[in-house]
Amino acid sequence: MPIRTSSSLTRQIQNNGAKLHLAIVSRTQTLGADQPPSEQEQALLDERRALKETRAQRLAQAKAPKAKAVAAVKPPKVPKAPKAPKAAKEPKAPKDAKAGKANKPSRAEKVTKKAESLEAARRATKKSAKT
Repeated sequence: MPIRTSSSLTRQIQNNGAKLHLAIVSRTQTLGADQPPSEQEQALLDERRALKETRAQRLAQAKAPKAKAVAAVKPPKVPKAPKAPKAAKEPKAPKDAKAGKANKPSRAEKVTKKAESLEAARRATKKSAKT
């Protein structure tokens, strides 16, 4: 494959077109429009045609599917040995049940209990004072 000297052909085609236009204009002004193209003009036309063909080939090559690197296949992992089953635990002793909402004393019961304890404390202090 030949080494490419220029990456883009559009600029070369554009420059060639400008030269070709100058050659055509100079021929028509000096010799007339009905004269055949000169050797310089014909060479520029051939060069332009070759540049356009090369551009078309490059475009076709760019659109063609490209070879892709094959992804490396990893070897499958060795499966781990299964864990031994755990020994069964002994059941725990049941805990004492806490007082739930159903067993909670109501506000009135709390007030009466507090009043009874205050009364008992008052009586106890009186007894100890007399003795």
